[in-house]
Amino acid sequence: MLFVSGVLGLIPETGKFVLDSVEDQTEHLNNMGEILKACGASYSSVVKTTIMLADLKDFKKVIEIYANYFPSPIPSRSTYQVAALPMDARIEIECIATRQ
Repeated sequence: MLFVSGVLGLIPETGKFVLDSVEDQTEHLNNMGEILKACGASYSSVVKTTIMLADLKDFKKVIEIYANYFPSPIPSRSTYQVAALPMDARIEIECIATRQ
């Protein structure tokens, strides 16, 4: 099993967000993909995610983007609105995966 702690939508080279929108930060799920790849896993090996949102009203936008990263069947997920995220992020995602 592989446990990937909270991933933010940061640009790895700068440690900053591309933009402040939840859509732009969600598009940086590729950061999670790179972590998975480095550990011998991929999006298809993810069995559970937890999504933390600054505003639960962004759920629909996030899920539309999220579905582009995970092959069917999309892994189970829990989604919560939280009081605050690191660096004033709009979204943070963690996952559990199996190694391939």
